[in-house]
Amino acid sequence: MNFTARSSCLGFLGFAWLLLVGASVSSADDEWPQFRGPDGQGHAVALGLPVEWSESKNVAWKTPIPGKGWSSPVIAGETIWLTTALDGGQSLRAVAIDRATGGIVHEIEVARPESPPKINDKNSFASPTPVIDDGRVYVHFGTFGTACLDAATGRQIWRNEELKLNHSEGPGSSPVVHGDLLLVNCDGIDVQYVAALDKLKGHVVWKTPRSGPFKDDPQQRKAFSTPLVIDVGGTAQVVSPGAERVAAYDPATGKELWHVNYDGFSNVPRPLFAHGLLFVCTGYMRPQLWAIRPGGEGDLTESAVVWRCPKQAPANPSPILVGDELFMVSDAGVLSCLDAMSGSEYWQKRMGGNFSASILYADGRLFVSSEEGTTQVVEPGRQFKLLASNQLGGRMMASPAAVGRSLFLRTEGHLYRIETATPTAAGQ
Repeated sequence: MNFTARSSCLGFLGFAWLLLVGASVSSADDEWPQFRGPDGQGHAVALGLPVEWSESKNVAWKTPIPGKGWSSPVIAGETIWLTTALDGGQSLRAVAIDRATGGIVHEIEVARPESPPKINDKNSFASPTPVIDDGRVYVHFGTFGTACLDAATGRQIWRNEELKLNHSEGPGSSPVVHGDLLLVNCDGIDVQYVAALDKLKGHVVWKTPRSGPFKDDPQQRKAFSTPLVIDVGGTAQVVSPGAERVAAYDPATGKELWHVNYDGFSNVPRPLFAHGLLFVCTGYMRPQLWAIRPGGEGDLTESAVVWRCPKQAPANPSPILVGDELFMVSDAGVLSCLDAMSGSEYWQKRMGGNFSASILYADGRLFVSSEEGTTQVVEPGRQFKLLASNQLGGRMMASPAAVGRSLFLRTEGHLYRIETATPTAAGQ
């Protein structure tokens, strides 16, 4: 029997598959709750992932997703959540999928904009990734609204439409949970601010305007990055890249603590933090990767920048750290390995294709997905080693997720569960 189990027709194989994976689905640490996983930096605890797959190999199920959306899948327990937009952005929805079978459990309309504006063809109206926290799912559609849903029933608990801005190109920043707060970057061509909502009731707790500086061109004031909460000397700081400046804020009050200026806008990659260093991509036009030592107060531009990498830095995909090595793939497909402490280059390799999805590290390997639907599996290290190149049908912009023994990949029309076929299942 073919290993692939379609959500529309599970049959005997689907039942066998459910028995095989049932124990692992509800594992306590088996979650992918936010953009870039449990640590927000692309690291998974998944083991036993396949190195090779295709449309006919190592696909547990393939589920059609209605509409268009580039949000990444998030996972808790037996359910996967993502968002999508139908009717050209006139119906913005949250979709829940059964992790074992691939069947759609809930499809909930969260917002219905009357006249959705034109956005960049590369973007979607459902690009921000949801967050799962303590039995609730938080979905964010930028200026079109933010909502909290009950993860079990899909019931809407609250909805907030106060975070208004002109995205120009469409929404992109994903929300982040910290304590009782839901943190959101709001960087449009008209207004630029960072906000915190009460995650239980949905009201605005604080809203801090960006302090600039800004270019005269409004298009060079926008950004799409997702904040990262870090610990600096025992104190939490919300690190938030925006146009022309990365800044850190006090999560309790929204007060700006420090900032570093650079030349760039339309920032997308999420920051990294390790070894006492913050790694930030400076944005479009001439992307660079900067290593910054956080701490202190005020303008740290002259004192806190440890090194800069001006070559082949990404404008869209978030980089990743594995030990002392930092890996990044440029939008044009050049994969680089740098020493995290010095910025020295170990190697560069042209991968082919265009890249927007962030790199995943799982099961001792790097998973690097292109817009053309190819995921290349690379062994991390100071020498380049390609393990496999795997092709799926459909454009791929969403970042991958991994839990248990499964890899979850979203293409333009489908969500895939990739898992190694076991002899028991394959021999039925």
